[in-house]
Amino acid sequence: MEHFDNLMAINVRGLFLCMKYEIQQMMTQGSGVIINNSSVSGLVAFAGTSPYVASKHAVMGLTRTAALDYAKQGIRINAVNPGLIVTEMLDRFSHQDPALEQQLVAIVPIGRMGQPGEIAATVVFLCSDAASYITGQSLVIDGGYTAS
Repeated sequence: MEHFDNLMAINVRGLFLCMKYEIQQMMTQGSGVIINNSSVSGLVAFAGTSPYVASKHAVMGLTRTAALDYAKQGIRINAVNPGLIVTEMLDRFSHQDPALEQQLVAIVPIGRMGQPGEIAATVVFLCSDAASYITGQSLVIDGGYTAS
């Protein structure tokens, strides 16, 4: 229960509170963009990770609902759904075991893990005017994993 409550507090309650105060400011200024960080786990399930998957599905629900609630106020809300990205979280999961990392890469159609900059570039796009007609969506950045 402690693990479940901790994940929900960080991934769901934390995101909810951030959006609450971001939206208040954006309502004052008349527009804004919020990009939430979800995961491919917000779209598909992985055995043995129920609390994490549940929290990331909740992120998607909050993102979509808030996007509908605030679209007419000029606030766009989307999410990014990264797959395997070279991060400290991945290092903790893999224990930096090269054999396990090779197994993980083998399930990614593009044949490699993503880099943090690739997620950042997607966020920059979603914040730009080039994405002005996109709201309530999730952009999946997973090297094709969820397409397979």
